[in-house]
Amino acid sequence: MKTRIRELRKAAKLSQEELAEAVGTTRQTITSIEVGKYTASLVLAYKIARYFGLTIEEVFDFSEVKEESL
Repeated sequence: MKTRIRELRKAAKLSQEELAEAVGTTRQTITSIEVGKYTASLVLAYKIARYFGLTIEEVFDFSEVKEESL
């Protein structure tokens, strides 16, 4: 799943570690989400979006998710 996390994080001048600490996860998880190897849980997606003052849809791109997966 595509995300804007890297873009948002860099604009805010945050390291992966700083974002991870702020949302209660690990740097490795943030890295995996940014490169598309891991899909964030709903709770984590919400925390990340709220951290940046955005909605989940503004951070995560659901356009490639198949309807039957929703």
